[in-house]
Amino acid sequence: MMKNLTLQPIGTIHSPFNKPHGTPIQPAGAVGVSGKIILRPEFEEALQDLEGFSHIILLYYFHLSEGYTLKVKPFLDDTMRGLFATRAPRRPNPIGISVVPLERIEGRILFISNIDVVDGTPLLDIKPYVPEFDKTDEVKIGWVTNKIKEVNHIRSDDRFQL
Repeated sequence: MMKNLTLQPIGTIHSPFNKPHGTPIQPAGAVGVSGKIILRPEFEEALQDLEGFSHIILLYYFHLSEGYTLKVKPFLDDTMRGLFATRAPRRPNPIGISVVPLERIEGRILFISNIDVVDGTPLLDIKPYVPEFDKTDEVKIGWVTNKIKEVNHIRSDDRFQL
């Protein structure tokens, strides 16, 4: 039997984006956008040795997202797709993921770039990006294949807002 899960934010992600509308939909569309993470004080010690990594994986909570549907029209397409074949924010467990450059760490503040999340987003976890662990060769990217070049120009709209 599955237990209920309780997650607590370890910090807050700050960005120049005040609302979902107009926010880049992936880090590739946010190149050069600076942000920062302010970690809760009790987690500062956990940052030891992280400065040796150029990129980090952020796991965060889509705090402005409510509800979900099993089929969605993703930002990159006009066709309804199965939710799990997209990165839409309205999900059964509204968890987001971004791989971003880590610029520097000062105390419990992480300075990052290419940030594609709304200001005030609760951060659930940080993991170091290691290409040998995380990169896979010879991948298929399904329906995104013919849309991938559009990611740099697409911004979030209101389609996932209630």
